[in-house]
Amino acid sequence: GGVKVGAFLFLLALGLAVVVIVATAPLRTRARRTRLRARAFPEPWRALLRRDVCLYRRAPEAVRTQLHGHIHVFLAEKTFYGCGGQTVTQTMRLIIAAQACLLLLNRATDYFPGLQAILVYPSAFIAPHESRDGAGVHTLHEEILSGESWHLGKVVLAWDEVFENAKEGSDRNVVLHEFAHQLDEEDGGADGAPVLESASDYEAWSRIFNEEFQALRDREDAVRPEVIDPYAGENPAEFFAVATETFFTEPVGLREQHPKLYEALERYYRVDPSRW
Repeated sequence: GGVKVGAFLFLLALGLAVVVIVATAPLRTRARRTRLRARAFPEPWRALLRRDVCLYRRAPEAVRTQLHGHIHVFLAEKTFYGCGGQTVTQTMRLIIAAQACLLLLNRATDYFPGLQAILVYPSAFIAPHESRDGAGVHTLHEEILSGESWHLGKVVLAWDEVFENAKEGSDRNVVLHEFAHQLDEEDGGADGAPVLESASDYEAWSRIFNEEFQALRDREDAVRPEVIDPYAGENPAEFFAVATETFFTEPVGLREQHPKLYEALERYYRVDPSRW
């Protein structure tokens, strides 16, 4: 009897310890992130981002300061892997982290909680894909890509595309695009709607994005060049990702051509890049 009682007490104590660990994990995470955000941001890192990330150069000082803290957390929590012979350097990690963290400003964030790893190829990579036609026939094929967001906790990037987008200020930005997909998928589905604060927010978001998505798909002969890449018409998830790219890389054009869409993205991302 004594042995059984002892075993029971041991299991009870072990169970309580597990409960305490699980219950206090969010508090420990918040404390650790607070310490990371408070770290000084090395001057060589600032110089590198000023040189190689045009969005960092444009951003106001208050945005840069907040971005520094987010970069510290991102680099501490995410793992980078080189693929296809690529060696991942600190420069690469900083340039990717700085752009990804632009999507996290001015609001509570869990730092892309579903993401564990960033895979970096030297250039465009080949990825297997499966498609299904109207008759339900599945077809396997290969695509050449510069970026991809996986449901299994990974983002894949082509470094040459990342660097060109970051430095030259292209209207494309593969990092913003793929990390927008990560935000979209935080609620479990890639549907073009990230996690919002209230039911009324979802209603407004759905109305504006559906209108803009359908208008883009219906537009054949635009009077003037369309600021949103036509690829956004593939599906709602791609529309959100491309719209996010455009919001940061062509903010004035997006605000002029699609003021309601720009306003919705401004409310979500809580920045106004058109003023940068």
